[in-house]
Amino acid sequence: MFGRVFLGRVLEPGDEFGGRWVREFGVGEVVRRLRAGREPLPGVSGVRWAGLVARAAQADPARDLAAAAAAGARFVRPGDAEWPGQLDDLGDARPVGLWVRGWPSLRMWALRSVAVVGARACTEYGTHVAATLAAGLAEQGWVVVSGGAYGVDGAAHRGALAAHGATVAVLACGVDRPYPRGHAALIDRIAEQGLVVGELPPGDHPTPSRFILRNRVIAALTRGTVVVEAAGRSGSLATARAAQRLGRFTMGVPGPVTSALSAGVHELLRGEATLVTDATEVVELVGDMGELAPPRRGPVLPRDLLAPAARSVLAALPGDRAAGAEEIALEARTTRDEAIARLYELRAVGYVERHGDGWKLTRQAMISVRSGRHPC
Repeated sequence: MFGRVFLGRVLEPGDEFGGRWVREFGVGEVVRRLRAGREPLPGVSGVRWAGLVARAAQADPARDLAAAAAAGARFVRPGDAEWPGQLDDLGDARPVGLWVRGWPSLRMWALRSVAVVGARACTEYGTHVAATLAAGLAEQGWVVVSGGAYGVDGAAHRGALAAHGATVAVLACGVDRPYPRGHAALIDRIAEQGLVVGELPPGDHPTPSRFILRNRVIAALTRGTVVVEAAGRSGSLATARAAQRLGRFTMGVPGPVTSALSAGVHELLRGEATLVTDATEVVELVGDMGELAPPRRGPVLPRDLLAPAARSVLAALPGDRAAGAEEIALEARTTRDEAIARLYELRAVGYVERHGDGWKLTRQAMISVRSGRHPC
């Protein structure tokens, strides 16, 4: 454990050179060379090697473990019972380990999880959709994973918490130093009810590159990623692209075509992403066989319950006057006797009334017919 904690302080997240060193030489040998500083590891320049050696001189695994324990966090490494195996899909970019706050098992929670990410400066629409989507997923027993940021991330976490569900915040900084500061209370609440995860050691601060690299962990942990509002350069699109590279499901919630904050989502949907509008559609993709979303259909009108022949006769009646049975039969493309039989059926359910030798639509039928007709 001490070796991987040491490497987590020296290597940046997603360092594929470091991952290859660990794979080829083993943790112990990589640590030994970094501490000694005399035998450079292959693939890096002298300047970069000097920088790594300087960081190695400052690393103190015992201090990091003590700081984590004080914050109620633990270190989880590959091979531990709690390590999520799907992170191994990242190859040499796999984290050397993860710091975890919260009592649940990260591995068990990650087995049935979905990422919900999106714009920081989102609209009210984005906030509403993210919170509703996350609450729906939580109610169906899914773990909602996001980045703890302002906007869509925060709305997703709050939606899951409001539904008394499970949520995981993956941070781009030390798990003992919540970021953004305005979400300190939210992240503490997530740690109490769910999990707060990060690959940077205690006390480390976020940088723009660390946010982007953090997104690969979100994508790898989960079965799929849903993007709710994202401009063309949104960092959440990096999560979606990472999910696609890893063979995970990538989904997007559409917004107004006039909104720049939905332009990135729409571009995803023009590619390989799947359009979703609620939790049931997400679960249909990422869930088990048979977890299907209900079919979408408009409201059932009373006239929809009529037999096809009766609907044809009903549609044949003029709306502004009474008509004879022969005229109605001609318009309905049926016989006079068939039309009369259907007219009496329609009279029994209150759609037509007799006017001398003719038949006329009732007020109830006029309302039903108008409601059922397409406005165009």
